[in-house]
Amino acid sequence: MVNRDRFRRLVQHALQEIPEPFARRLAGVAIVIRREPSAADRAGAGLDGRGDDLFGLYTGTPLTERLDYQMALPDRIVIFQGPHERAFRHNALPAEVRRTVMHEVAHHFGIDDARLAELGLD
Repeated sequence: MVNRDRFRRLVQHALQEIPEPFARRLAGVAIVIRREPSAADRAGAGLDGRGDDLFGLYTGTPLTERLDYQMALPDRIVIFQGPHERAFRHNALPAEVRRTVMHEVAHHFGIDDARLAELGLD
């Protein structure tokens, strides 16, 4: 099991790797780290079976779909620590956390799962 602070630093490091022009566009996005996904998180990701791991979740309106974005809740990216710990060895965690962060950030920029699979970020 990874220390909570170490996992948080892995997420922060991944966010720092985002190039500045894109990082600026994340200013209004809440980045949250949670231990485990809730049933609502799993449903929001389209997962109904307990066998599927959920590493991260983006909720909000992608930049490509915004016309009038007033009076809306802030976008949110949640990274789940428990599924990462169960699925990946300790030495693989930095790369896998980075992969998850990039995947969820890509959703904020309007990139769908099919395109993410083409890019190797599925």
